[in-house]
Amino acid sequence: MEFEESGIGEECGVFGCVAAGEWPTQLEVAQVLTLGLVALQHRGQESAGVVTSNGASPPIYTSHKGMGLVSSAFPPEALLKLRYGNLGICHTRYSTTGMSELQNCQPFVVDTLHGRIAVAHNGELVNSRALRKKVMRHGVGLSTCSDSELITHLLALTPPMEELDSPDWVARIKNLMSETPTSYSLLIMFKDVIYAVRDPYGNRPLCLGRLVPISRLHSSGAGEEDTEGWVVSSESCSFQSIGAKYYREVLPGEVVQISRHGVKSLSFVPRPEGDLPAFCIFEYVYFARPDSIFEGQMVYTVRQRCGRQLAIEAPTDVDLVSTVPESATPAALGYAQQAGLPYMEVLCKNRYVGRTFIQPNTRLRQLGVAKKFGVLTDNFAGKRVVLIDDSIVRGNTISPIIKLLREAGATEVHIRVASPPIKFPCYMGINIPTKEELIANKPEFKDIAGHIGADSVKYLTVEGLLSAVQEGVASFQEENNSKRVGHCTACLTGKYPVELEW
Repeated sequence: MEFEESGIGEECGVFGCVAAGEWPTQLEVAQVLTLGLVALQHRGQESAGVVTSNGASPPIYTSHKGMGLVSSAFPPEALLKLRYGNLGICHTRYSTTGMSELQNCQPFVVDTLHGRIAVAHNGELVNSRALRKKVMRHGVGLSTCSDSELITHLLALTPPMEELDSPDWVARIKNLMSETPTSYSLLIMFKDVIYAVRDPYGNRPLCLGRLVPISRLHSSGAGEEDTEGWVVSSESCSFQSIGAKYYREVLPGEVVQISRHGVKSLSFVPRPEGDLPAFCIFEYVYFARPDSIFEGQMVYTVRQRCGRQLAIEAPTDVDLVSTVPESATPAALGYAQQAGLPYMEVLCKNRYVGRTFIQPNTRLRQLGVAKKFGVLTDNFAGKRVVLIDDSIVRGNTISPIIKLLREAGATEVHIRVASPPIKFPCYMGINIPTKEELIANKPEFKDIAGHIGADSVKYLTVEGLLSAVQEGVASFQEENNSKRVGHCTACLTGKYPVELEW
């Protein structure tokens, strides 16, 4: 809840689709792309874009971009324009670099020596300043301040040893990966294929799915001969709504080719010796949709484990457990189960209160959170409540909620947070406030309970969070012949997976 109110957001989501079999395809690729993007809407609400290709030689690219939500950015006439595509990639954006303008909307399309490419990017390059200078020294002008345009131009540069008449896209991609260690998940469309790329640290998620006939969607016996197409997505939550089955993750450092003939792993770029993977741990805590799968485990299950671990680390003597709807609900349920306490809802959310159409006059400001939440008084009046939240970022959202519950009859309100305090900014694609704005770095953090009006406040420890997340990773490691597991906790500990260049 506090993430949402504090403006902390994931930077974007990427999605791609390639129709299997003969082309022109009967599969409505444009519909699959936009539905997949709708399922990733939580990763970015600023703008959305789609580029499709007929896959011919030379290919015909068709694109459409718009500001706002996918539903408003893609009117019916836009889908008609895109309907002849046999493959395509798309993107929904929450800006961390670059202004909120249509010119920064992805995917980016550029002409190269060997033809046109389209690129969609999720992440933020840790050494973008140096890379921008390098591109400009080659005489290339940049029209936006987006890392994604920078990546597109770096791919367009001819790498050493490449024959002039035969582009080696794997070499170009590996050359890019050698230039910048993190953070990116990329989709690159060229002619009749899509390359799916994940940085060597695996900081941003990326996974593959297989489109199957609806009659075989829930059948365990559906083989690859039933495949109608292949999809690639930031999160697996997009698969069910388009009739796709989860296939596997794109592994850290992997380059995967997706074509009408199937999925092929082309190459791996390793991390420096001794470095662990660094998948963003806050994908589990907040950013991802609960039904997504990372590292072989469902996000919802991990959040429940965080709640159970929180109950072990920070028990409290109360009558019931509840949450601020609704991102922390799995953790609250886990806390209640571990503590042997009833879970009850104490707030109901008004889902139709926006931030734009209500004018901030004095009376409405005084109402505060009462505009957004109704209190379920019968569930908690005269009782002691422990409220589970996913975070306290600035501390100015939870305080009025506590006041609301007290005024409605709660005798005690305790706060338990299912993640550690955020103390450091993120430079790898998450929009986190400055270090000075974070409540964990302010003097009032020493008495945060008094500051926000709670009877007590306790956080999950970093060790507890890592334990909850990594408990379910063992089978995934075994399947992928990996004995090393690691997650990025830089915003909690200040230990970044790579050296930052400024």
